[in-house]
Amino acid sequence: MDLRIFTEPQQGATYDTLLTVAKATEDLGFDAFFRSDHYLKMGDGDGLPGPTDAWITLAGLARETKRIRLGTLMTAGTFRLPGVLAIQVAQVDQMSGGRVELGLGAGWFEQEHTAYGIPFPKEKISRLEEQLAIVTGLWATEVGETFDFHGEYYDLKDSPALPKPAQPKIPVLIGGQGATRTPRLAARYADEFNMPFGTVEDSERQFGRVRAAAEEAGRAADEITLSNALVVCVGKDDREVARRAAAIGREVPELKANGLAGTPDEVVDKIGRYAKIGARRLYLQMLDLSDLDHLELISSQVQSQLS
Repeated sequence: MDLRIFTEPQQGATYDTLLTVAKATEDLGFDAFFRSDHYLKMGDGDGLPGPTDAWITLAGLARETKRIRLGTLMTAGTFRLPGVLAIQVAQVDQMSGGRVELGLGAGWFEQEHTAYGIPFPKEKISRLEEQLAIVTGLWATEVGETFDFHGEYYDLKDSPALPKPAQPKIPVLIGGQGATRTPRLAARYADEFNMPFGTVEDSERQFGRVRAAAEEAGRAADEITLSNALVVCVGKDDREVARRAAAIGREVPELKANGLAGTPDEVVDKIGRYAKIGARRLYLQMLDLSDLDHLELISSQVQSQLS
């Protein structure tokens, strides 16, 4: 089971804070550092000092880390034109020496679009399908050839399809809880399918849909890596768990029901339930980025048991 650290910087984090967490992620042996792609805080808190851009952040981290994978859960398709996104991600992949992964979603948070003057189209899933076709098509085009695409929302003609990533193929992540279109898109484009904040039971149903869609599309059911994103709150004892839950404004029973919360042994047991239904990778949503001791505890007492 790969453990990856997943951050939500829109809630309030500087680049320097993210760099500190990313370096700790690398030093403590985690597989990857991922971040959300949002420009507006959600819920309580002031969000200070303000948002950081996902791909500018990852470009910086690409030069300041050496081993960990870097990516997004999920880049909002509404924020960037697909051709521009393909250039950005390929460049960051080059900057990292081939360690980038692209999670791409439709975009959903209308208020952040309004706040920063970003159009919020009605047909987001249909646009996402064209975006996936364009981004992957540009990367797959051989050097010296050109790429054309003529869709309902985007039109590309005689694109040189440059630059190329460092990796032969950048892994593409698709996620969500949609019962029909999401599994179909994953079957066509995804190297990994991510179930965000789902119970074991809900994840098992969605994983089944993705496997079925993959087989219908002519792919092996196990060709797509299955993963979960879950809030994490681990403590050496119940008192420490409660302290960490209070620090992020959550209740322990709710965290235990909907995330990975409790003592290391409790969390390892919960991880085992996700592994049993086919999850091979977990994105641990860290909401208190100042608590590096939390990362160390997960590394020494949870990750060590899994390996």
